[in-house]
Amino acid sequence: MTPVEFTSARKQLKKTQREMAGMLGISLKAVHSYEQGWRVIPGHVERQVLFLLGCVTKGSRKGPQCWTLNKCPPSRKRNCPAWELRCGRLCWMVNGRYCQGTLMNSWKEKMAICRNCVVMKGRGLDGDS
Repeated sequence: MTPVEFTSARKQLKKTQREMAGMLGISLKAVHSYEQGWRVIPGHVERQVLFLLGCVTKGSRKGPQCWTLNKCPPSRKRNCPAWELRCGRLCWMVNGRYCQGTLMNSWKEKMAICRNCVVMKGRGLDGDS
């Protein structure tokens, strides 16, 4: 997550920097540092921000699941914790999942794929809304 994406997410959530810090359980100074680009936004903070956006984004609780949208064959679904847990609208929250037939080794690698996925696109979770 870039500083611009972090700031955009905070504004979509209609939170001040102080309120955002409280929601994320971090210091106000950390929020300032993330938005200015002085500190790298850790994966756990990015995940929480995206989760919060997912909770308030229109349509986040309805609609087809990721395995339907991505037309995953049964063999791919068997290796996917998102399918096993039936959380196909929040699939990007599940660490260590298989996506596109590949095990994601890190949050950064995973998010590179997730940001281009139809599940995140168009719902404000990719920083483009």
